Amino acid sequence: MKRSALISCCLLWGYAVCAQSLQQKLSAAFNRLQADSQCRYASVSLTVLDAKTGEQVFAVNPNMGLAPGSTLKTVTSITAFNVLGKDFLYQTQLGYNGAITDGTLNGNIIIKGGGDPTLGSWRWETTRENHILTLMVNALKKAGIKKISGSIIGDDSLFGTQSIPDGWIWQDMGTYYGAGTSGLCWRENSFDIKLHTGNTGTPVTITHTVPAMPYLTIKTELVNGPAQTGDQSYPYLPSLNSNVIYIRGTYAIDQTKKSSSASVPDPAFDAAYRLTDTLKRIGITVSNEPESTTTLTAKGKSIPQFTAQLISISSPGLSSIIYWQNHVSINLYAEQLLKTIALKSGKDVTTANGVKALQDFWKAKGIDSNSLNIFDGSGLSPGNRITTLTMARVLQSAKKESWYTDFYDSLPVYNDMHMKSGSINSTQAYAGYQTYKGRELCFSIIVNNYNGSSRGIKDKLFRVLDELK
Repeated sequence: MKRSALISCCLLWGYAVCAQSLQQKLSAAFNRLQADSQCRYASVSLTVLDAKTGEQVFAVNPNMGLAPGSTLKTVTSITAFNVLGKDFLYQTQLGYNGAITDGTLNGNIIIKGGGDPTLGSWRWETTRENHILTLMVNALKKAGIKKISGSIIGDDSLFGTQSIPDGWIWQDMGTYYGAGTSGLCWRENSFDIKLHTGNTGTPVTITHTVPAMPYLTIKTELVNGPAQTGDQSYPYLPSLNSNVIYIRGTYAIDQTKKSSSASVPDPAFDAAYRLTDTLKRIGITVSNEPESTTTLTAKGKSIPQFTAQLISISSPGLSSIIYWQNHVSINLYAEQLLKTIALKSGKDVTTANGVKALQDFWKAKGIDSNSLNIFDGSGLSPGNRITTLTMARVLQSAKKESWYTDFYDSLPVYNDMHMKSGSINSTQAYAGYQTYKGRELCFSIIVNNYNGSSRGIKDKLFRVLDELK
């Protein structure tokens, strides 16, 4: 008994010395960061917790609400794992209304979206555009459909009519990373505009798009920028009842990609368009033009309900979706997950209700909703505010779950540490995990309103986080 007690005391003393040493090192590093000229007008916060016990290891300004950028995706991910389960699958239904007579469908083919953000994505073999279209074509052939007297209709009604969350800025909405949500996504709701550059100050010309977008008109006001000024091109979506996209800004003459990625105004229409085009090319005629919820609503019509299902197409599992969401920071995936959380909660499927369901989930676990003052699930809204203590507590809660390894593996590696980064409007943030002398830690660090270069502030944040190694 005495020996056991002695060992326990030694372990506790060792942890205390280790923690004290770490606290001292973190305190010195954090003070250097705060005193740095880049943080002269900045708000800075850091929270470090023991990942197993939740014990606070170090904290400065832990209850300061700050813009988290894309580190908010960690909260959305962990909430989705809890609410939906790591094996959750989205389902997209293909069916028809009307009747098939002698190979002719007198009715419409309907693609009914279930909120799957991966449909048509190039990230998995099973989600690629050609694979999905082949599944749909084979389902039609199996049903004996050789001609369609009607339309292909993309039904995206599941996720409501508001695709852009409140709080997003106009400049982001036409970009690929600002693609809006949809009950029926297609190719991650984006396409590429290929560019031809010239001399500085001259107009940039458009050569083509990938894929071809014949139903859109793209006008360029883009100008060739000086070398090393980067890609500052911004596509602007069509206004109501228009099909014209403008691309504005500058594009550096030394950029090698020669491409600007834009969001698709109506993904459900694009999905219907691609299936219509595919069917026509293989000899299955479609008498009417493709339609979507949006185009039918504009005509005063509603989406017909299908009377027969042809096929149900499953998404990859949630763990796989979250892997890509966090690894390359896909805003669309996070926003689709947030709306899916609203759907699971039984609320009307809106971003605002997704936020409420997320806040309610963590409130039940003792986290004040006021420390999660957010407008979206991706972190793209500059109005989001979260405390580093809340983010660290959410991270710590994941450690005991069966899906923790899936979440941990979804985090990119920066500075030899598994952590999600976030940057928006003079914000730089990191949130993740690190082992210090055998002790597993989780952390959140956020700097708002820094000045100077992003590279400079990243290096200085890394110097603070290096103390956790």
